[in-house]
Amino acid sequence: MKFVDEAPISVHAGKGGHGCLSFRREKYIPKGGPDGGDGGDGGSVVLVADPDLNTLVDYRYQRVFRAANGEPGRGGNCRGRSAEDLLLRVPVGTTVLDADTGEVIGDLTAAGERLVVAKRGFHGLGNTRFKSSVNRAPRQTTPGSEGESRNLRLELKLLADVGLLGLPNAGKSTLIQAISAARPKIADYPFTTLVPQLGVVALEAHRSFVVADIPGVIEGAADGAGLGIRFLRHLTRTRLLLQVVDLAPIDSSDPTAAAALLRTELEKFSPTLAQREAWLVLNKADLLPEAEARTAAAMVVRALGWTAPWFVISAAQRDGTRALCEAIMNHLEELAREREENPDAAQREVALQEAMQQEARARIAQLQSQRKSGSDGSGDDRDDGDGDTEVFHAP
Repeated sequence: MKFVDEAPISVHAGKGGHGCLSFRREKYIPKGGPDGGDGGDGGSVVLVADPDLNTLVDYRYQRVFRAANGEPGRGGNCRGRSAEDLLLRVPVGTTVLDADTGEVIGDLTAAGERLVVAKRGFHGLGNTRFKSSVNRAPRQTTPGSEGESRNLRLELKLLADVGLLGLPNAGKSTLIQAISAARPKIADYPFTTLVPQLGVVALEAHRSFVVADIPGVIEGAADGAGLGIRFLRHLTRTRLLLQVVDLAPIDSSDPTAAAALLRTELEKFSPTLAQREAWLVLNKADLLPEAEARTAAAMVVRALGWTAPWFVISAAQRDGTRALCEAIMNHLEELAREREENPDAAQREVALQEAMQQEARARIAQLQSQRKSGSDGSGDDRDDGDGDTEVFHAP
């Protein structure tokens, strides 16, 4: 199955049915009077958040959606049938934007949530409606109104509590496999992970959180290199970032430089996202003697001037992962209590997420414009020629 996280579509609500011009004509009933019925309402186009979907692939090939029109009225004061709403199912976490104005129409963040994106046309009135004491045989009707039409852009952002950020082969996929039931592809070459992965970490009954693993970030990712620019925006919905760094890289590179690179790319992509709370996770400690691993980790923390929590783990051996998950769970529960007790904190979080998403959209739009104008020939975030970012097959 393909993972598609962006799709442009066009939606058209149904027209309202016209009112009927009719008079009662029966034997022995002279001057029966008007009996034209109203038309029916057209159908609206409604997006519905479906928890069983995790991709927008259904909207990659079919992009025009039209709701049915209302039926016209008929004689005998018969009203036309109203059309059913057209329900379009999208994954939970879908943001809906007006493609022409860039306005955010809505955000579907809960299962079953609905959003009307194109309003139905109103029904026309039959001539019965215009009968009065001075107008006993009205010939006036009204037509049904046109339904609303819109060009939309659907953007999927994964709903997760924690986001994993790291260079290729830092061990993010191994970590998410070690702490959850997710089974991503794991190999010893870069970009094994081509699409985001979600895992549910269950510590005990009623205590769990969701982790999102995105493809590895490389130098220049914020400028379009590699796969990072496509998926960094998925981190805008997370509450905590885990910067996963390889403590013993096979190429003998500096872990401190790797951690600094992650911060640089994150700041270039979205300064607001870079302000999101982040913890440092130094992985692959099993490749070094225990004392040496501790010394190397302390050197990295000291060189970075890191003041937030940091952990030394071995995802492959599941060493230190339990303590990491317990700390994350306690932190998330503390944030949840703060939101409940302090409404201002919840409002600040909403404003922060909106700012991050706006910055992410602006950055992606800027890079797309550069590619179309040919001014950026180094970007690897390719376009397949039909207005969408290239779609990679899930492993």
